[in-house]
Amino acid sequence: MSDRHHAVWPENIPKHLSLPQTSLYTNLEVSALRYPQRDAIHYYDSPITFSQLKEQVDALAGYLQSLGVEKGDRVLLFMQNAPQFTISYYAILRANAIVVPVNPMNRAAELEHYLEDTEASVAICGQELLAAMAPVVGKVNLRHVIVAAYNDYIVRDTDLPLPPEVEAPAAALTDPAHLAWKDVIAADKTPSELLVGPDDLAVFPYSSGTTGAPKGCMHTHASVMATCVQGAVWSHGTTESVTLATLPYFHVTGMQGSMNSPIYCGSLTVLMTRWDRRVAAKLIERYKVSRWVNIVTMAIDLLSDPEVENYDLSSLENIGGGGAAMPAAVSDKLFAAHRPALHGRLWPVRNHCRHAHQSHRPTQVSVPGDSGVRYRFAHH
Repeated sequence: MSDRHHAVWPENIPKHLSLPQTSLYTNLEVSALRYPQRDAIHYYDSPITFSQLKEQVDALAGYLQSLGVEKGDRVLLFMQNAPQFTISYYAILRANAIVVPVNPMNRAAELEHYLEDTEASVAICGQELLAAMAPVVGKVNLRHVIVAAYNDYIVRDTDLPLPPEVEAPAAALTDPAHLAWKDVIAADKTPSELLVGPDDLAVFPYSSGTTGAPKGCMHTHASVMATCVQGAVWSHGTTESVTLATLPYFHVTGMQGSMNSPIYCGSLTVLMTRWDRRVAAKLIERYKVSRWVNIVTMAIDLLSDPEVENYDLSSLENIGGGGAAMPAAVSDKLFAAHRPALHGRLWPVRNHCRHAHQSHRPTQVSVPGDSGVRYRFAHH
């Protein structure tokens, strides 16, 4: 392996990492044990602690098992960014099953393909997506759909404008195959023993299908752990980090950088369901956000807001993302406008998911390793 990149390697970043040989769920279990009363998520000003997060994850895992979900089964997760996405993701893993995250822009035809491919018998979806999911219930193996209303997790008053999906209260469900999220969590079922480890399959994200039908990418707990830990170390993630989550969790960049890495660190995620540049600026200022995983168009949109200079964004220390490199002019503007007290430079480093596609268990890997392009503010 070439070491030419070591010449420009950032200071104080290790070149190799020893990885936890555990399941992804164990990251949440450990953080909840260490920091039970720390906030894991702020959702439009409504908090969820690590203890509360784990309790709801375990309750949902137990319910999934009561529906017949067994080790190695696939469960569809069809939802926008919301606390229920995080809870569902870790509950599926705790139930010894495999997460199949689905793009919320998909409709019945695509969903039927995923069901045929994965043979999933259970799906979890946002209530605004139920109209797309309902026609495929009863087809292939799908028998149960757990329906989540994002508004259930708005438990405090907020001055932030809410997206329509978040503002909408839970709707009544009449089909017996449709199960209300609140009822599922309230059942408080206890899951059976955790059986999965690093070599077991964990997540099947699907390709976009540009060369045919979408194809599932088979990730083990170990391969997802690799990029989760790499991303945390590369961005100097600690318990005190605050991450703004704006990229969709169904995609690996948002899933790893804005959900799995903060849970591994035991740090706070400030979560948005839909992108809104003014809300993002308010949240950065309000919660002193230090990490923001985005795409270039979000950064450009934020900077083009004529009101952006009215917000204090100086807490930002690490801005990264995926899909395409950030133009130098945009990164320079971010640096000049919002880090005036920091005399330094941006480290542009192209990252990838190479380790997430290994067929063997990674125990030590090179960093960086999560997808996209990451820029790190660094002192001279």
